[in-house]
Amino acid sequence: MSEPEESDQRRLARNLGELLQEVRVAQAGVQVLFGFLLSLAFTERYARTDGFLHHVHVVTVLLAAGAVALLIAPAAWHRLLFRRGMREVIVRYTSTLAVLGLVLLAAAMTGTVLMIGYLVFGGVAAAVLSAGTALLFLLLWFVVPLWLRFFR
Repeated sequence: MSEPEESDQRRLARNLGELLQEVRVAQAGVQVLFGFLLSLAFTERYARTDGFLHHVHVVTVLLAAGAVALLIAPAAWHRLLFRRGMREVIVRYTSTLAVLGLVLLAAAMTGTVLMIGYLVFGGVAAAVLSAGTALLFLLLWFVVPLWLRFFR
């Protein structure tokens, strides 16, 4: 027996609900990361580090802030456009914002690994660790799902 066909409005409502649930998962993590990055600048060890680490830190904070903005945007859009008949617009655009937020989150996580690796092990090991981290995010979050989407 086949399932009844889903109406466009029900599909949009389901898609929006799924999108908002997905970004909730990433929001908590990126907010914790952002808080950690902000507090790092006030530690004694950070004050004794060189300019390279300070530059990486500022870039990483900006990436995390961008990720926060992009990942929280779907909830803000939903709230501001709620019951305005714009569900399709909300789903289309905020889905893109969420993916861009994940890109920035992956970059911020990679920058964080670079900073910690640099402090603990030095430059070469930090580069290797952050490159491995970037590759992991790239494969798990983007390459594999896109491969499955287009070639499976």
